[in-house]
Amino acid sequence: MAKRHMRQHDAPSAYPWPALPSYLHPPLTPVTFLHFKGLFAAATVHAYTGPTLPTAIQSQRSLSTMSSSETAIFANGCFWGTEHMFRKHFIGQGLKDAKVGYIGGKTSVGRYGHLQKRVYRPRTETAKLKLCFFSSPHKNPSYREVCSGSTQHAEAVKLEFDPSQLSYATLVEFHYRMHDPTQVDRQGPDRGTQYRSAIFTTSDEQAEIAKKVTKEVQEAHFPNDKIATKIEPAGQWWDAETYHQEYLDNNPGGYECPTHRLHW
Repeated sequence: MAKRHMRQHDAPSAYPWPALPSYLHPPLTPVTFLHFKGLFAAATVHAYTGPTLPTAIQSQRSLSTMSSSETAIFANGCFWGTEHMFRKHFIGQGLKDAKVGYIGGKTSVGRYGHLQKRVYRPRTETAKLKLCFFSSPHKNPSYREVCSGSTQHAEAVKLEFDPSQLSYATLVEFHYRMHDPTQVDRQGPDRGTQYRSAIFTTSDEQAEIAKKVTKEVQEAHFPNDKIATKIEPAGQWWDAETYHQEYLDNNPGGYECPTHRLHW
């Protein structure tokens, strides 16, 4: 079973959002500060001033007016921070909406339950219900099931954006800027396939753009480390539970993966 992280939100919240169960909260790795020339410094956080790579810059300059809405789906660790950063930088700049959810795994979810199968004991003829494992096809997976790693789903964010204001290439570049894409099946202290880095494309054009931007990111920012991000066609999307939506907006001070920051 995959290790599960703690998403701590001890700070008081004005919103009646439920606390998550304790089994999802192992201890967090503490933030490490470096002492340099008498000053304490954490990891550098850059300000976002727009795209920096050729494909994203060019696409942002020649925005499409053919469609008023397009969908983009990204996975790069705990979806609370992923959604929060996209909303923070792009709402009002072409991003219409963002939802967190699950994608990339099984479309039927295995679960335990009581089936009406009677098991008779000899002589006494007493019956009991036997606990059986069964599959529930097309069942929306729960957060607990996804955290177990059994569904093979990734925690992801689905973005609805206006391509006449915001280009897909710009969003792909931002996806790479906000996490470490060289980590495999993890992001920071959060470990498991549900935290993998992935781009789920909704068209051949998106796939081509994603591959092109990935190549540019690899050459410009990770010349010595291979990017682990998987680019694959989007399959069935499942919305996460209501309390996960806009989680960090509704729970200020809640857990955010420490790698979720602008890396350049």
